[in-house]
Amino acid sequence: MTDRAETLLHHRSEGVLTLTLNRPALKNAINTQLWDELGRALHAVARGDDVRAVVVTGAAGNFCSGADISDAAGAQGFSDPSRMIRAINDVIQQLHDLPVPTLAKVRGVAAGAGWNIALGCDLVVATPDARFCQIFTKRALSPDCGGSWLLPKLVGLQQAKRLTLLAETLQSDEAQSLGLVTWVQPEESIDSFVDGIAARLAAGPPLALAQTKALVNNGADRTLRDALADELRAQTINLSGADVIEAFAAFAEKRDPVFTGAWGAGGRP
Repeated sequence: MTDRAETLLHHRSEGVLTLTLNRPALKNAINTQLWDELGRALHAVARGDDVRAVVVTGAAGNFCSGADISDAAGAQGFSDPSRMIRAINDVIQQLHDLPVPTLAKVRGVAAGAGWNIALGCDLVVATPDARFCQIFTKRALSPDCGGSWLLPKLVGLQQAKRLTLLAETLQSDEAQSLGLVTWVQPEESIDSFVDGIAARLAAGPPLALAQTKALVNNGADRTLRDALADELRAQTINLSGADVIEAFAAFAEKRDPVFTGAWGAGGRP
């Protein structure tokens, strides 16, 4: 099924929702309307149970050139800049907290807020011609959309300062070497590659994937004692689900498991 909106395209197939940023004339720069549509789409995923993986990408050969700084009409809807930024932050938090795995499929430009949206996804797949830039200081701004939190965790403090202070543009091979891109795939195969990864994630055990994602996200900021307590909570949830029973049965019967995310012997999550 394909639903078309003015700035965000939705395509759902086999439990995978693809969200395409769709402002190609501006390399998919995000205006207020697109932030709102993206937030509503992520909210719907978090509240539903029919989407098992999300792919975020951009239209017409680019991922996203960042926030649309020419969006004066959208900015007028807020009494001060901090309110607008808080609304954007809510969308970024939703992306980070989403209980299903997320993949960014990056072609062309991923700059500023656009790159930080990609970094906010769990996995990033890029073509060799993809270009990445923390462009903020070139606009007399500082990083937002989670970049100041994500980058030091991914590349360390000095490289994070290099990327943000100098606003250098990275090609996808260097971005991969720094741990900012998971896979680089040729243009002709990136779609099928992402489809394959998304299908594997969508076929996985929803409860266990959600708990695993939360554990890894939280673990970077926790002590070992906190992490062990968090793991206890997550594993208790996993052991209460039907997917564990199915996994053990499939192993014993030498077949592929069919995961549903249901509770116990067949209840709903």
